[in-house]
Amino acid sequence: MPTPKEKPAVTTYGDYEVIVPPHPLRKAAALVDPAAPEDDPVVRAEEALAQLEPEFAGWMDMECERLDKARHAVKAKGFIRQTHEELFHAAHDIKGEAATFGFPAVTAAADSLCRLIEHTPDMTRIPLSLVDRHVDAVRAIHREYARSDATEVAAVLTKRLREVTDEFLANENRHRPDYLDGIAGPSLVPND
Repeated sequence: MPTPKEKPAVTTYGDYEVIVPPHPLRKAAALVDPAAPEDDPVVRAEEALAQLEPEFAGWMDMECERLDKARHAVKAKGFIRQTHEELFHAAHDIKGEAATFGFPAVTAAADSLCRLIEHTPDMTRIPLSLVDRHVDAVRAIHREYARSDATEVAAVLTKRLREVTDEFLANENRHRPDYLDGIAGPSLVPND
């Protein structure tokens, strides 16, 4: 919380103002001695990750199983609110965790599935075969990650999944051109 003496910097232009709030954390950061590596939170975080690294493959296995279970729940119950959310959250978690767990090539397939789920206006119209392709891709990329060509195969596979997903989304959102413009851009997930 800024002290009463700290005021935001305000720059006024013709019809708007830019307000930059004070940065009290800068003072706290200045108290850390950069020469003392034991005080470096990045180093501590990297050390903690290194200690957990042997667990990553097992965690990724569990996340893939969770995604598969969510897919089967959709098949059994249909796209209802609960199954929709479970499938989205499982895919979203993989999208966010895959690189940390050492499987960055999995991220794009999970991202494509998230886009499919998030941007389809009527979830009951999502083809289960397209969901299957995404889940199978995530699982296969993870399973075959030790192959020397895994990254290249994953890139080709996820590029095609993205194209099919974009085509489906374009058709499903054709009555919402403004919305379609917002989702038609390139993927924000980096290609590895």
